[in-house]
Amino acid sequence: MKSILLKIARVGIVTEPARPYSDSELEEVGAELRTVIDQRFRGSLAIRQVDAGSCNGCELEIHALNNAFYDLERYGVHFVASPRHADLLLVTGPVSRHMQHALKATYDATPDPKWVIAVGTCAADGGEFGVSYASLGAIENVLPVDAVIRGCPPTPLTLLRGLLTFLTRR
Repeated sequence: MKSILLKIARVGIVTEPARPYSDSELEEVGAELRTVIDQRFRGSLAIRQVDAGSCNGCELEIHALNNAFYDLERYGVHFVASPRHADLLLVTGPVSRHMQHALKATYDATPDPKWVIAVGTCAADGGEFGVSYASLGAIENVLPVDAVIRGCPPTPLTLLRGLLTFLTRR
């Protein structure tokens, strides 16, 4: 342990300083999203994210929405652990057969009015997996889907745009 600390002291800081970054498109979409959420949901939209059998690419992009750069909560959107507290289900991946029951139970536990958004190519149409002995394919084969956000995986900005598009047409 002592040798590691001495090496750290000897080498010093080897990373570059963080550059300030501003993404005007992100700020614009976020401001619109904030306005819609304030008007329609009294300032707070609760989302329950469900992985129905994906490769986790879409989940990584969804989780990025919570990091310090995108900071989704500043726009009034937050993720909840229970479907009983959710306004919207964000479902990723093709529905694997062993997740079918859990997905339906999550949907049933979500209070009305409830919406389902399929995220990613696999959730939209089954993607690489399609319908097989292990997969039921698209989310719409199991649940009613209100909107689809395509991409493999969709970027965080694409997710925000898709969420905004869905909320404004409701």
